[in-house]
Amino acid sequence: MSDVPDAQRLFVGGAWVEPDGGHYAVVDPATEETVGWAPEASEAQVLAACAAAREAFEAWSRTPAGERAAVLGRAADLIRGRLPEYADLARAETGATTATARAMQVGVAAARFRRYATVEPAEWAIPPQINEAGPMGRAGVMGALAVRHPVGVVSCITSYNNPWANPAGKVAPALAMGNTVVVKPAPQDPLSVYRMAQALEEAGAPPGVVNVVSGRSTGVGEAAVASADVDMVSFTGSTAVGQRIAEACGRDMKRQLMELGGKGAAVVLADADVGSAVAGIGTTFSFYSGQICTAPTRVLVQRALYDRLVTELAAYAGRLKVGAPAEPGTVVGPVITAEHRARVESYVELGRKEGATVVAGGERPPLERGFYVTPTLLADCTNDMRAAREEIFGPVVSVVPFDDEEEGIALANDSDFGLIDYVWSGDVARAFRVARRLRAGGVGINTVGRNMEAPFGGFKKSGVGRDVGSYALHAYSEVQAIVWPG
Repeated sequence: MSDVPDAQRLFVGGAWVEPDGGHYAVVDPATEETVGWAPEASEAQVLAACAAAREAFEAWSRTPAGERAAVLGRAADLIRGRLPEYADLARAETGATTATARAMQVGVAAARFRRYATVEPAEWAIPPQINEAGPMGRAGVMGALAVRHPVGVVSCITSYNNPWANPAGKVAPALAMGNTVVVKPAPQDPLSVYRMAQALEEAGAPPGVVNVVSGRSTGVGEAAVASADVDMVSFTGSTAVGQRIAEACGRDMKRQLMELGGKGAAVVLADADVGSAVAGIGTTFSFYSGQICTAPTRVLVQRALYDRLVTELAAYAGRLKVGAPAEPGTVVGPVITAEHRARVESYVELGRKEGATVVAGGERPPLERGFYVTPTLLADCTNDMRAAREEIFGPVVSVVPFDDEEEGIALANDSDFGLIDYVWSGDVARAFRVARRLRAGGVGINTVGRNMEAPFGGFKKSGVGRDVGSYALHAYSEVQAIVWPG
């Protein structure tokens, strides 16, 4: 038994198990105090979790879809009913503001479980198709039925910036399709994911259908990828880690869903509504303190608006309250760790050395405790600066001027990433024309909002595959064709 009071245990095969590696402290990034004690799994325990998921797969995959959906619906109700408690934990683990923890973390998680608890029948099977046999087959018509099957055991490796919505976006559609899962949460904030597993257990998920293992050791994640019992890996995180996971999956032809890094370009054309652009781009400073891959961190501004946009963005950043996430009015909380704060600050200093001008922020706020970074705006940037090309993952925005539409499009596409880009223009037809030429998995026009039924994923080094809405059901399934004589 653990000698740490109230220490979290692993969830393996329907049992709460003491970790072989003991426990480690989960730290509140706002107060630097211990939130709780997370379990450190051994590689053997990770493999046991994968084996438990494999053993549970056959029965769960044959469970009627309506019964699986009912489990997800009950889980959604449990999460929604405990929203204040769960949001307080999420806020303490991540440093998110109270409003963000309630609405965008726990609230979105509950909504995602509810969404896949109410799947329309048309989403479960691809409609039958009647196809001609073609020159390689016999004459006449053959029937062809395309149906989806679950992939099998899915390892869900999740990011630290949202320990509720991100795992729910993987677990809910995977379970709805009849897969079983092993969740490996980020080491910085795993406690919320164990609460999610508890809700699923109480909702009636059979033993082994959901398993959660955590740890700071890289061996934990590596075992969750390498296990012979795992058929698919769903990963959210950095491109560098995603590349290593993809290499490991490739050796055994495991299916992958990769949501990786981003350096979103915001193309602001000369006819744009500046106030709308400033408000949208400004979310980079406040939403998860910039720790989000979809943020418009690389602002490309047509030269006629450049000075005005920089001035108004700097003023916007300066008005934002930085402080304790639980305090009313706070919109910018801390970043996740002291190490990550140092990384963000190193990029600001690099920007200075590269020739950028720091027109807002650039220093630590006068707070005694916590891993805070002041919202920072880098002007006079060029697209070849590292601060403008690499994912900083903090409240830092780089601004690059351009002359004409063609140059703006070329600059936006001159990136290793292609997750979400944005276009601001008063001419909607023009905005759509530009959007169609951007090499990104998604483009927002005059908004940073998302449609949660639209496909989500990236071009280039921003990932592989698409999820969200019905697309997630495709992502966590295999398609089988059954053909017969007509």
